[in-house]
Amino acid sequence: MGKARFGVLPSMNGLEIDRVTTFGSPEYLLCALILLFGRGMDLLSTWIATPTLELEANPIARWLGWRAGVAVNLIACGAIAWLPLAAVSVATMSVMVAARNLQSAWLMRVMGEHEYRSWIAARYRETARGVFVICLVLHASLLALVGACLMVFSRQQLVPFGVGFGIVTYAVAIALFTGLGMRRAARRWATLEGRVG
Repeated sequence: MGKARFGVLPSMNGLEIDRVTTFGSPEYLLCALILLFGRGMDLLSTWIATPTLELEANPIARWLGWRAGVAVNLIACGAIAWLPLAAVSVATMSVMVAARNLQSAWLMRVMGEHEYRSWIAARYRETARGVFVICLVLHASLLALVGACLMVFSRQQLVPFGVGFGIVTYAVAIALFTGLGMRRAARRWATLEGRVG
């Protein structure tokens, strides 16, 4: 069987999820470039929104900090570029995370990271938990539905399938990290309120 062209895979029971590129090949370099752009936009948008990482919902990213985080991302881009499907999926998820960060970054900058966290925590405490959870689950589910449709109707093409998988992964990440972030903010608010009271 001949080598598959990038973007269209042979029909051997579906996608070649374990497909690997050759290091230094045009395909590898394209995957690396796509990943560097996606991860770079995620890091840039995070830096714009929360330079001290106080508002970072991902505990691993917060623990790593900026220097180690950039280094880990560079290494990850080089490693993931070997797998085109993973490269497209991770780049898609990263660009979507960056877009979400930039949506509220201006407000975080105007208010300040600590003040923004306190304000969000106060709004969270004022909202019925059920309403928050339902809205979060519906938001994530609608996004995941778009991604799943792309995957199902991709006709075994790598890029649409990878973009769809990236959207589904993003939806799961949003549900998970938004929930964790809100819980953390609410706990911190309760602790501060206890000190004042």
